[in-house]
Amino acid sequence: MTDLAPVADEVTPEQHKRLRWALVLISLAQLMVVLDSTIANIALPFIGNDLSIEQANLQWIVTGYALTFGGFLLLGGRLADLMGRRLIFMVGVLLFAVASLVGGFAQNEAMLLGARAFQGLGAALASPAALALIATTFPAGKERNRAFAVYAAMAGVGAAVGLILGGWLTGLDSPLGIEGWRYTFLIVVPIGLGAAFFAPRFFDESERHEGELDIPGAITGTAGLLAIVFGLSRAGQEEYGWGATSTVLSLALGVALLALFIVVETRVQHPLLPFRIFASRNRAAAFAVMMIVPAAMFAMFFFLSLFIQLVVGYSPLHTGFAFLPFSIAMIISATAASKLVSTVDPRFLSGIGTILSAIALFGFSRLDVPDSPTGILDAVAGGGHLGDGVNYWTHVLPFIVLMAFGMGLNFVPLTLVAVHRLRAQDSGIGSGVLNTMQQVGGALGLATLSTVALHFSQSRTEEVAPQLGAAAQGQLTPDQLGPIAGIVGFADGATSAFLVGSIMMLAASVIVWIFLDVHHDELATDDAPEGVAVH
Repeated sequence: MTDLAPVADEVTPEQHKRLRWALVLISLAQLMVVLDSTIANIALPFIGNDLSIEQANLQWIVTGYALTFGGFLLLGGRLADLMGRRLIFMVGVLLFAVASLVGGFAQNEAMLLGARAFQGLGAALASPAALALIATTFPAGKERNRAFAVYAAMAGVGAAVGLILGGWLTGLDSPLGIEGWRYTFLIVVPIGLGAAFFAPRFFDESERHEGELDIPGAITGTAGLLAIVFGLSRAGQEEYGWGATSTVLSLALGVALLALFIVVETRVQHPLLPFRIFASRNRAAAFAVMMIVPAAMFAMFFFLSLFIQLVVGYSPLHTGFAFLPFSIAMIISATAASKLVSTVDPRFLSGIGTILSAIALFGFSRLDVPDSPTGILDAVAGGGHLGDGVNYWTHVLPFIVLMAFGMGLNFVPLTLVAVHRLRAQDSGIGSGVLNTMQQVGGALGLATLSTVALHFSQSRTEEVAPQLGAAAQGQLTPDQLGPIAGIVGFADGATSAFLVGSIMMLAASVIVWIFLDVHHDELATDDAPEGVAVH
C-alpha cells in the first residue's frame, strides 16, 4: 500500500473546467465555515436583546460553534476516509445549511445555541472532507498549488467578510419583517444547499477504504477535544480565567481523555488517528506551526476589531470595512505563494511569512493613546475618543496588509506540506488533524492572549482610575470616569497581547527554519523517493 494520493499526468481542457468548478464549490464551503465564525460577533448585542439572552450567556453563541467544530474534526476526517469524502462533504454542508436556517428563525436561547452547535458539527464534517478532496482531486503541481492558495485565502477573506456582512446585516431595518441579525445566519443557507447539490457533478466519490470506525477512539478523542476547547474558552473569559474550577477541571479532563485516546489508538487495528502521519518530520513541523499561526490571526481580528470600535470610535460597519484590505492582500499573497512554492522551498516562504506576521503584531502593539490623566481627559472631552490620535492609514492599515501577506505565505506552503504524500486512505484524517491544530491552536492562543490582555487591562485600570478622579477635580462623576478608565485599561491590555502574539510568531518562525526541510521539487509530485514514504 502506498502513501500517495492519486495524480493525473495531464489535465485536459474538459478536466480543467471540471477542476475549476470543483474549486469553486470547495472555496464556497470554506468561506461558509470561516464566515460563520465571525459574522455573528457584531450581532451579539442585538441577538441578546431580541431573545432575552443574558450578557454572560452571549459568549456561548460564539463558543458553542467553536466547541463542536474543534471537537468533532478528527471524527469528521476519519468518517470521510471510511465512508467517502464526497458523501461526508455533502452531509456536512447540508447539516450546516439546515442548522443555519434553524438559527435564523430561532425563537429562544436554547434553539439558537443548539443551532450553533449543529453548525459546528456540520463544519467539522465538511472542512476536513473539503481539504482531502483537494489533495485527492487536484494533481500535484500547479493545479493543487492553486487550489490550496484559494482554500487558504478563504480563511482570511471569510473572517474579514464576516465582520463586514455582520455589521451591514445587523444594521438593516427588519427587511421582510425579519430582524437584521437573523440574516447573519440565513445568508449561508443557499451556499450550503448549493454546495451539496452540485458536489456530485464535480467530484468523483473517493474509494471507501477498509476498516471499522474506532468507537473507543472516537469517544475519547472527541470528548477530550471538546473538554480542551471548552476549558480554553473559559480560560480566556474575564469572569472565569485560568484559575476557575470549571477551567481547571475541564482542561484536566481533556488531557486525561486525550492520554487515554493515545493508549487506545496504539492498540486498535484501525485507529481513528494513525500515528504514522506524524512520522514525517516536515509534516509534524507543519502541524506545530499551524497551531501558532491561526492564534496570531484570531488575535488580530479579536483585539484589533475591539480596539478600533472602543478606543478609536468606529461603528461596527466601519470596523468591518477597515479589515477589507486584509481580504484583498490575503488573496494576492496566497496567489503569489502558490506560484512561488514551485520554485522556492516552503522553509523560506513560511519563514518569511512568520517574520512578517511577527512584525505586524509588533506594529499593532505600538498603537499609541494618551497616557497621562490630563491627556486622557482632554482626548475624551466633548464626546471625543481616546484613540482619536490613531491614524488608520498610517498606524493600522500597513500592518493589516503586512499580516495578510504573512498569513498567505504561511497557509499555502504549510498546508501543502501537511497533506503531501499522505496515503490516500489517510488524507481525510490528515486534513482533520490539520484543521484540529488550527482550531485548538487558535483557541489556546486566543485564551492565552486574552489572559495577558486581562492582566494588563485590570492593572492599568486600577492604576489610572484614581488618577483620573484627581485630574477631573469633581467635574466628572465616578459613573462617568469608570468607562473611561476601562477603555484606557483595555487599550493597554490589547497592545500587550499583540506584543506577546509577536513573540509567539517568532517562536513559530524558529520551528520553520530549524525543522521544515522539504524541497520545492518534492511538492510538485506525489512520487516518493525510495525509503521516504511513511508506512
